[in-house]
Amino acid sequence: MKVIFLQDVKGSGKKGEVKNVSDGYARNMLIPKGLAVEANASNMNKLQGQQASAQHKIDVEKQAATETAAKLKGKKVVIKAKAGANDRLFGSVTSGHVADALNEQFGVKIDKKKITLSGDIKNFGSYNAVLKLYTGISETIDVEVVEG
Repeated sequence: MKVIFLQDVKGSGKKGEVKNVSDGYARNMLIPKGLAVEANASNMNKLQGQQASAQHKIDVEKQAATETAAKLKGKKVVIKAKAGANDRLFGSVTSGHVADALNEQFGVKIDKKKITLSGDIKNFGSYNAVLKLYTGISETIDVEVVEG
């Protein structure tokens, strides 16, 4: 019997996969437990619709990441910080500060977890930050820390 797996089943198949399994295994184990459905015409159409929807979502996210990368290419983010003696900052500039500055200065919202700084920023000056926007799409920006 051909079935469409709704969940990963160890040793049998992965979610979304269409496979031939024995009739007894399908009727007594997979279908009653909700792990699979019979691969009839309507269920196959649903599966194709779900796969097309997932692919469309991936394409939209990739396009948005590409546009964001183009918008930030060669840009410099200026962060104002307070410092004590010897131009040493109170605390340090983190990826969260960079994310806030990107949102404030360019209107681009990026999760702080996607920002990688070249090192700890504890002094005034220029630094590099890498923005990992999507798999295979990243952009390097300049971060300038000034007294404010």
